[in-house]
This record gives sequence, C-alpha cells and structure tokens, in this order.
Amino acid sequence: MSQGIETRDREPQEASTDPQDDVLVVGGHRFSSRLLVGTGKYASNEEMNECLEVSGCEVVTVAVRRAHLDDPGKSLANHLDREKYTLLPNTAGCYTAEDACRYARLGRELLETDLVKLEVLGDEKTLLPDPTATLEATATLVAEGFTVLTYTSDDPIQARHLAEAGAASVMPAGSPIGSGQGILNPNNIRIILETIDTPVIVDAGGGTASDVAIAMELGVEGVLLNSGIALARDPVRMARAMKNALDAGREAYLAGRIERKLYANASSPVEGMVDGTGQS
Repeated sequence: MSQGIETRDREPQEASTDPQDDVLVVGGHRFSSRLLVGTGKYASNEEMNECLEVSGCEVVTVAVRRAHLDDPGKSLANHLDREKYTLLPNTAGCYTAEDACRYARLGRELLETDLVKLEVLGDEKTLLPDPTATLEATATLVAEGFTVLTYTSDDPIQARHLAEAGAASVMPAGSPIGSGQGILNPNNIRIILETIDTPVIVDAGGGTASDVAIAMELGVEGVLLNSGIALARDPVRMARAMKNALDAGREAYLAGRIERKLYANASSPVEGMVDGTGQS
C-alpha cells in the first residue's frame, strides 16, 4: 500500500522551443492541440462545428448515450468530420462502475476507438465523481485494453490511485461541471502535477478564457471545455478566445514566470543617475 504523497518537480511533457513540436501525448495517441472540446449544449450542429473549427481542437468528446443506438442514423457522430477530429466517447450520465464500463464498450464498438473518457458520477446535484466506482471502472477498462482518460475530483490521493490503476490521463475538475467557476483549488492541481507522471488534463468548470490560461500556467497538459464555449453569448468568439488563452498559458508555463516578491525590484538600473551637482 502506498504511504503518503511523494512530490517532485515536473518537467513539461514533450516540451519544445518550437510550438509546432509541443504535442500532447495520451497513451499511444499524439495531438498537436491541447484543447479538447465537448459537443453538448450548442444551439445547432452548425454552430457546434464552427466552434470546433475555430478552437483548433483535434479531440472531440461525444456522449455514448447520444449515439442513438435505436437509430444510428441520428447519431451526433454523423455530424462530425472523422477525418479531422479524433472522437473521444464519454460515459456521461453513468452512476455505477458497471454502467460506465458498459457504455465504454458500446463506445468502442460504435466509434471504433480504444479511447474513453470515463465519468462515474456520485450524485445529480454536484455531478462530482464517485471515487470508489471511478477507481473500479478505471482498473476494469485498463485491463480490457482501453486508453482511459478519467474524470476525477482535485483530490491528489485519488489522482495517485487512478494513475497507479493505469489511467492514461487524470482529469481533475477545476470546479463542478457547467458551473463556470474556473480553477477553485489551484494548489491541489499543483500537488497532483508534482505527484504523478500521468498527463493531467483539467476537465470541467472553465467559464472564460482566463480560466484556461490559469490552468495551463499551472503546468497541466491540456484542458477540456464544453459549457464555457457552448453557453457563451457568442460561442464562436469564445471558442477562439479559449484557443488563444490555452496557447498563451502554455507558452507562459514553458517560459517560466518570475518569482513573486513582497517588495519592489526596479527594472531600470540605478547606476548612472545624475545627482544635484550634475555628477553621475
């Protein structure tokens, strides 16, 4: 049994001086965009596709329950360009490990992918994950050969357990799903980053561009968004803003911010100042 939390400095994953080479690696999959975007709550499929386009995303999440098993012709996947996007089936709406695993298997058959975004919710009010069921489902799906991206709370202990169970990505919530509250507990995200080597992708809670920039500046490997784009007053413009914020946050993280100090530190040299006699 693991004892305590061992933390360490985390080097940027696949960091490169060339932004074109700075890729996100999840399991055996490589993506040039670190922004993952959901497909729910848009006013129309046309608006959804325009938002996906301007966001620059490569990974698009699709709820398996929206696959219309009784009429596959109505599936949302039919409105997405499979040549352009990697579809990430998710188990949204599941409250038991058994149901989540069942939907994961359906997603694999329908979308022909080993990827799954695992969600096992604890209750309908908070939509926070059930930690025990989430861990159980992660272990089961990993054993079945899935590449599992697991939605979780920002609890560092749970994140460590999920990484040890074989999750390809640990996805802590910045705040409750759809709440738009941003990153409520950045310290926990930092601890998670220092504790595990598994890619960390912030999932849930992003309400505006600054939330995404803050997440990326912490050093996470990516951000998943849905409501923050789809429910904005101008979703297409917000999708573009989220892309720009993600890029800026990633660049700032790689560049390294200056140390925070209590007192001022003049940026201009004090040598050579002219005194009252005209002497320097």
